[in-house]
Amino acid sequence: MIALTVSPTLVLLPGMDGTGTLFDPLRQALDPSLPVQVLDYPADQVLDYCALVERVWQQLPTDRPFVLLGESFSGPVAVSIAARRPAGLLGLVLCCSFVRNPRPALAPLAPLLGLLPMGRLPFWPMDALLLGGFSTPSLRQALAAAIAQVAPRVLQARLQAVIAVDASRALRETSVPVSYLRASRDRLVPASAAALVRQLRPDARLVDIDGPHCLLQAAPREAAAQLHAFIQTLIPACNGTGEH
Repeated sequence: MIALTVSPTLVLLPGMDGTGTLFDPLRQALDPSLPVQVLDYPADQVLDYCALVERVWQQLPTDRPFVLLGESFSGPVAVSIAARRPAGLLGLVLCCSFVRNPRPALAPLAPLLGLLPMGRLPFWPMDALLLGGFSTPSLRQALAAAIAQVAPRVLQARLQAVIAVDASRALRETSVPVSYLRASRDRLVPASAAALVRQLRPDARLVDIDGPHCLLQAAPREAAAQLHAFIQTLIPACNGTGEH
């Protein structure tokens, strides 16, 4: 008897830019048969993590199973959604992300973030942090274009939100399988962020991929392969009669 499988929708939550446009390399690398839904955040509206969770909640699939991926900044959003146990959620993926401020030493600087001239900062430090040795002209152009779409005050607010966030309890309250994609050359989110995820969810699947913080952009084929492998473990096999 042949087992039949149905692909769930992969719901992608973006990094700090919130545009969703930076998922293009990953979408091109994924199997075309895998349904993908990209969500974005307002580029000109300051929303804290709680507000973003509510925004995402309203856009989740309600008529089909899905897997939720939180990239970088969106990790706490994805975790908070998963803790609510929405119907249809099969699994949770965190990519180069965190559930608590990944750089606690920066917490005392939170009041100063509002003074950063986000719209006038040079691009090269961001390029070095996010892409590093994997930087290419096309990746730099895509990253710069995405960041340029977002109001400086929104970026400042998101940075402050990262410093204050703690979704540890929410992660402990999740019940679906968890996969963490860790970039081996991430200069922004340290390995301790993944270690905390494993501490809170010892059963989490930890996958190391050679790449920078912008892993889904710089190593899309490798990331896509790992996503497909994880999703396959979540799809229940059905027999030829359609019975589970």
